[in-house]
Amino acid sequence: MPRLGAHLSIAGGLPRAVDRAEASGCQALQIFTKSAGQWRARALPPEEIALFRRRVRQTKIRPVFAHNSYLINVAAADSVLRRKSIDALREELDRAEMLGLDGLIMHPGSYTSGTEAGGLRLIADALADVLASRPDLRTRLLLEHTAGQGTNLGHRFEHLAEIIDRLGGSPRVGVCLDTCHLLTAGYDVCSGEGYRETFRQFGAIVGFSRLKAFHLNDSKKPCGSRVDRHEHIGKGCLGLAPFRRLVNDPRFRTLPMLLETPKLDTPQSRRLSDIDPFDKMNLRTLRRLLRAPNP
Repeated sequence: MPRLGAHLSIAGGLPRAVDRAEASGCQALQIFTKSAGQWRARALPPEEIALFRRRVRQTKIRPVFAHNSYLINVAAADSVLRRKSIDALREELDRAEMLGLDGLIMHPGSYTSGTEAGGLRLIADALADVLASRPDLRTRLLLEHTAGQGTNLGHRFEHLAEIIDRLGGSPRVGVCLDTCHLLTAGYDVCSGEGYRETFRQFGAIVGFSRLKAFHLNDSKKPCGSRVDRHEHIGKGCLGLAPFRRLVNDPRFRTLPMLLETPKLDTPQSRRLSDIDPFDKMNLRTLRRLLRAPNP
């Protein structure tokens, strides 16, 4: 069966995210290793790293991924912002490696005032730079398929394939698919036929060997809207059917599937419990779909 989990808070220190994952019944985990909205990152104390790694071993929560900062844009036409982004990506990869994480998930980037073709070249060149500077790191870079808002790249399977091809097919680069992004980018995974055609295309263009993780999110916006707004499982434009197909699809039976659905994000909820009731609700919904008949 797929390993179900969620993106969880690191408030109180990185090991607290593992505690929250255990309390919530997660089998896999995604975190930020720093504030997603800031360039600066606090140094990770050795004792915090050691405790985090120990808690992961104790709980057997695997795989564990980080998502990189939303500020990073290695496709930026502005050379100063692009260099800052490359340096920040390198730092995030170092942090993920220190923590023993399986992957660093990243949005490929936005071409801003440049062109789509030029943006894809810039992304591949940046990743080649980062990977060449860290030849011995085990943590993979995972390109997240995007919704395609504005000048965002990565919303077509062809974008992901081109970046990987420009990297010489490096085994250090994989892909993360997001169900909300698939729908809003124009891949109609709601119907049985649309689901089959979407993954036929993915297999032909990118290849299933590259697929290392899913983000499971329903969508507030319809197919082709190119707007990224997550919703609770079964409560949005996707409905339950595509999630039932995903969690029961034998091609994905060993993959992590991580929630990024809305949280009950209030000071009181954070203080009273490590378990977010919305995460609990969404995980329960997914587990009920396991081995349920596909429509």
